[in-house]
Amino acid sequence: MYFAVLFAALWAVLAAPVLAHPHHAHPRMVQTAKQFLASLTAEQRERTLFTFEDEERFFWQYIPTDDIPKAHGRPRRGLTLSDMTPMQKHLASALLSAGLSQQGYIKTTTIMSLEDVLRIIEKDTKGRRDPEKYHFSIFGEPGDTGTWGYRIEGHHVSLHFTVVKGRAVGNPTFLGSNPAEVRSGPHTGLRVLAAEEDKARTLLMALTPEQRKAAIVSETAPRDILTTTDRQAALKGEPTGLPASAMTPAQRQLLDGLIAEYIDNLPAELAEQRRERLRAAGGKLWFAWAGTAERGGPHYYRVQAPGFLIEYDNTQNQANHIHTVWRDFDGDWGVDLLKEHYATSPASHGHSSAPAPRR
Repeated sequence: MYFAVLFAALWAVLAAPVLAHPHHAHPRMVQTAKQFLASLTAEQRERTLFTFEDEERFFWQYIPTDDIPKAHGRPRRGLTLSDMTPMQKHLASALLSAGLSQQGYIKTTTIMSLEDVLRIIEKDTKGRRDPEKYHFSIFGEPGDTGTWGYRIEGHHVSLHFTVVKGRAVGNPTFLGSNPAEVRSGPHTGLRVLAAEEDKARTLLMALTPEQRKAAIVSETAPRDILTTTDRQAALKGEPTGLPASAMTPAQRQLLDGLIAEYIDNLPAELAEQRRERLRAAGGKLWFAWAGTAERGGPHYYRVQAPGFLIEYDNTQNQANHIHTVWRDFDGDWGVDLLKEHYATSPASHGHSSAPAPRR
């Protein structure tokens, strides 16, 4: 009986994308979110569901779950994979997949698996490193025309999706990797975010000495991404580094390839939104590097445009620990879509069809 129920649930999830337009992410998000919620007990729903207006929607972190209370004075919220049944885990996986491309899904799930690698490296016996300590939270009531969102978060994964009247966005997007390269054990050689590192270094090495002098803004790499987990992404002052306008066509192609690595982590509809941000920049892009140019040393880079920011750092654990993030200056958490929605439908401001406010 269990397998019959599991098969029926999984078939419903797998069949749903076939019925939706292949470039539209939100129907898959709605289908998978509803099916996931329908599988939960009342207690599990209480832990998973928040109102769309809850400030919890804007909370994000990428440190281990066990470190959250010490850092923030409160636990990380949402329902963890470890507290789900096998069927619920499959449905949660489908929800994760709905917001990502195949490339992004592979990266994310492989990042989660690195917790097992860390558990062995650190000889962890207290459960701090656990590939099932990833939390699923839903804000508002999933539907085709309403406003809602969801978050999937744990160590080195922080994904945020917002749907406003059938239009979905997926920012901010944080992915990290510790270790950046597995150097011992059966997974030796595994580099989850290899392309993010290698494509940037290839671009740096393709620059002339004069261009590299402009691109390298500091000989010392910062310890972390500069925007950290601030609610509003911001860098002080004018963009620094080498402007794309000073690059040759071949160098600009390398820059575009690097940006595409971040764009293509999302499904077609959401990726196209990021490409539109890139087109809207009109070539106003800056590439900045800090730290050593040679592989193996601490380094950092960013790509900045008027509408978006990519940050990457690899400095911790002897430069074997990567953080990456895509931020939209005006569009994180769907803020720009919400402003547009409230401007055209002022009566809907503050309204939610979600359950009563959480404690």
